[in-house]
Amino acid sequence: MRRAPACRLATALFALTALVPLTLTAPAAQASRPTTVVVAADPHNDDRPPHHGLDPALVARLDEAIERTRQEAGVPGVTVGLWLPGRGNYVRSTGVADKETGAPMTPDLNMRIGSETKTFTITALLELVDDGLIGLDDPISDYIDGVPDGEHITIRQMAEMRSGLFSYTFDEEFVTTLLGDPTRPWTPQELLAYAFRHPNVFAPGTQFQYSNTNTVLLGLVVEKLGGMPLAEFIHRRVTGPAKLRHTLFPEGAEFPSPHAHGYTDQTLSGEVVDATDWNPSWGWAAGAMISDLHDLRRWAKVVATGTLLSPATQAEREKFIPVPNFDDAGYGLGLFRTHGWVGHNGSLPGYESVTMYLPEQDATMVILLNTDILHDGSEPSTLFAKAITSIITPDDVYDLPPQG
Repeated sequence: MRRAPACRLATALFALTALVPLTLTAPAAQASRPTTVVVAADPHNDDRPPHHGLDPALVARLDEAIERTRQEAGVPGVTVGLWLPGRGNYVRSTGVADKETGAPMTPDLNMRIGSETKTFTITALLELVDDGLIGLDDPISDYIDGVPDGEHITIRQMAEMRSGLFSYTFDEEFVTTLLGDPTRPWTPQELLAYAFRHPNVFAPGTQFQYSNTNTVLLGLVVEKLGGMPLAEFIHRRVTGPAKLRHTLFPEGAEFPSPHAHGYTDQTLSGEVVDATDWNPSWGWAAGAMISDLHDLRRWAKVVATGTLLSPATQAEREKFIPVPNFDDAGYGLGLFRTHGWVGHNGSLPGYESVTMYLPEQDATMVILLNTDILHDGSEPSTLFAKAITSIITPDDVYDLPPQG
């Protein structure tokens, strides 16, 4: 079915069953520019040598696959980080961070991470579970008034995307308003008003459907029980303890330097524009955060293994329920698993990311790119992740289905 372009504004994990967005025609691939390859030491581990240590033949295959994917998908710039214990490390940036100036993509750039924000919000929520302030099976109506059927929708169902609440990012008036003025600020209450004027999509707990409304509500719960703004709680209880020095929850459109420019075709006209300074407050608890390569490298293992949570709560988080029509994919509490990899991806206008951990190999993969423009119906981040894992973990190939 045809939809307004901004239905991709879901900062989504998957192209979801009943609400599959229209694939826009991707622009022609950017003209070839000199490739920049940068291998960098992790500043959080100063004793780590500034070289990849991988077999040269494997490095050559990765270099070729990443650059080929970038060219074919028309991605301006991409950074890939791989940490493979016993095999070596690999950090590569290729392409440009700014199409106007030609400034190269580099591993030290700040990036918007879209729905990876959900992993931070839900971690904050689960810390409150460990504090004994909330139960996963409590109804949302115990904490937030006015939620449609809120007395029957549990905290757990919202965190695992089974509440049935309509996602505000699929409201056509919201889409038009946002794209008409993408720099305007939004409050969580304004976002929920768009969601709540629609009937719930299904009875709670009966189906899976990715909805940003869920995470916005859970962000409000964290604020209420934590006694402080969500950004401050995440800083104090999540990013601080995890030692993430370059990860933040912005109040508005601020974007610390250095950062890459981001490019999108999610516009009212469909033309490609620079979305770097768009205000991500419309994503709030579901998609507003900023991070960088090395912070996400650290976060991948922290969130996948439950470093900040009790073992019992992490076990609840890891109850990955299969997602219909998705081969070997499951969603837990603000976390997903696909073909052995555990983590989350992110997408919002101008940026995409993938942060994943493979427990069986203690391996980490982070991918950051400065466009969200689909290629043949697929998220470009998925194309990179699939190409990379086909080489480094051929028995565990990351894959999400194409958007149609």
